[in-house]
Amino acid sequence: RRREGLLRAAGSGTGFLDEMAELPLSAQAKLLRALESHEVQPLGSDASAAFEARIVAATNRDLGAAAREGRFREDLYYRLNVLHIRLPPLRERPEDIPGLVARHAVRAGSAVPAVAPEALRAICLYPWRGNARELSNVLERAVILADEGRIDLDQLPEDVRESAAPRLSLPEAVDRFERAH
Repeated sequence: RRREGLLRAAGSGTGFLDEMAELPLSAQAKLLRALESHEVQPLGSDASAAFEARIVAATNRDLGAAAREGRFREDLYYRLNVLHIRLPPLRERPEDIPGLVARHAVRAGSAVPAVAPEALRAICLYPWRGNARELSNVLERAVILADEGRIDLDQLPEDVRESAAPRLSLPEAVDRFERAH
């Protein structure tokens, strides 16, 4: 069946390219050509076809460093880097977390669940190495396990719960260990 391709299907809208740092060098050359000419060559065709879409690219890696190290085409980096927007990782902006909790519930089609204060504290203190995707998975799990629409500390994974545990000084930790042992 004949297909337009993603860039042509975007029309005059926006084409989103995620995880750009993972694109193999061979594909980077093809993408660069397409971006330079605003044309793509559909599979099985010997003719090029124009596209109008604006391109937004994202990655969780430093493409500038990857370009300097030869792991990403420098010319493609400069073509994509017209307007650079750095979005800090979630661990650097915990004030966004309550809004993301509400957004997740709305996207799941459920009412915004009540989140116990100690659960929200643990969620806000956790470092979220997997960023918003990890948060989304934890929230999905918590909503499934929630009793009567309320997320409590018990519905969170152990590592998230532990983020809210009070930090002990070394002497306190040694004392606690010696008593337990």
